[in-house]
Amino acid sequence: MRIYTRTGDKGQTGLIGGRVDKDDIRVEAYGTIDELNCFVGKIMTELDPEQFADILDDLEKIQHELFDCGGDLANVSKRRQLKLTEESIDYLEEKIDQFIEQAPKVERFILPGGGNAAASIHIARTITRRAERVVLRLMKQESEVPEVPLKYLNRLSDYFFALARVVNAKLGVADVEYVRSARVFRGGKRKEN
Repeated sequence: MRIYTRTGDKGQTGLIGGRVDKDDIRVEAYGTIDELNCFVGKIMTELDPEQFADILDDLEKIQHELFDCGGDLANVSKRRQLKLTEESIDYLEEKIDQFIEQAPKVERFILPGGGNAAASIHIARTITRRAERVVLRLMKQESEVPEVPLKYLNRLSDYFFALARVVNAKLGVADVEYVRSARVFRGGKRKEN
């Protein structure tokens, strides 16, 4: 099987139902989600399969959802059927609530880092935020962009924040609070954003 098609040699790429330039904001949106998906795969290699089996299952689920998210954004056909659903967002919220209970309480922003896996999770969090910004720009430019990917990415960045803290806690690594931060968390929960 040949993986190169030569159809993009002039700077265009195929969508589901059309073609656009490779620097189109839509391509930037799903391309950033693809970058995030790759980084989630890297995180999975940094977690011990026995100690973090449940988290690895979640991360694989997230990888599938990120593929769905990118596919939904790449779909411009008139008869499109979207794959990413609100149920995925609900699941992330449940996991975030569980993680908050498992990690030590925190009142201030924390510095990204800790163990290797937690540091990588924080990078995934920032890539998620960048993807969210690109999707928002796409939504401002085009009217028929589904809303679920934006909501999903917003919740996923919170998931990664909570996950990094849980991974550090399970590894016995303390978070380092940003000393110049005001108190932004109440009862260990992050302010809604």
